[in-house]
Amino acid sequence: MRWAGALRHELSARNQQIAVRNGSIHELTASEMPSVIFGCKESRQHGNFYPASYQNICANPEWARRLAKVHTRSRKALPRAAWRWRELDCANSSDALLMNVFCSRRTLINPALSSMLGVPSGMAPQFGFKPGIPFRNGMTDRTEIDMKLGDLLVEAKLTETDFQTAPARMIARYQDLEEVFESGELMMSGDVVPGYQLIRGVLAACATGGSFCVFCDTRRPDLIENWYSVMRAVRSCVLRCRLQLLTWQELAAVLPKSLQKFLRAKYGIVP
Repeated sequence: MRWAGALRHELSARNQQIAVRNGSIHELTASEMPSVIFGCKESRQHGNFYPASYQNICANPEWARRLAKVHTRSRKALPRAAWRWRELDCANSSDALLMNVFCSRRTLINPALSSMLGVPSGMAPQFGFKPGIPFRNGMTDRTEIDMKLGDLLVEAKLTETDFQTAPARMIARYQDLEEVFESGELMMSGDVVPGYQLIRGVLAACATGGSFCVFCDTRRPDLIENWYSVMRAVRSCVLRCRLQLLTWQELAAVLPKSLQKFLRAKYGIVP
């Protein structure tokens, strides 16, 4: 918890300064450690987005639909806020960070980044991909994965506390659970299994024949260790080789300089 809290505190301070300096439309959540919620100007600029990425998002109907998801605290904000808060308006949003990076055309045609990710250059990302992981009863799990890029599935994290927990009975629903994992190694705590999103991502990679990568921050060693703990429980070395961890700092190292500057100022992400 302390790692997540420290990063939230840093992002709150950074983005409050940015909002004031740039004159951006913004509000603060009502909490001891407030999050900055940005609004959109008529010029189609948004304080939470890299300008080039935001223009591309607005021009792509599938991407633009992601902007409409209502923030969980939106109702509490009214009528104080001048607009209805959206999830991607929040400075702490890992989805917004993901789209800031991967909705830039210069990112998508970057051969160094494509090589790092193991995908062909020029692939268009699909956000909120539903891999259809098979259940034992013949149905499929339609829960979303943050991004699909070619054969690569991505789970992105920033200030989230963990990778979610789930009752053991929910994990047991998956058809390939015992084939993919040593179940006893999945850090079970009573009837609760941590790392639910990671387990689901590995099963999705198995089901689709693709790869699965976690993006997180170097300032979150807790999330990094959680991911390695789940990877250690994977039976197949072939599948394990299709699992990756990349930090935002590693990704930033191969991004365009202007985007690096944006990430450094807004998120403190330094290559």
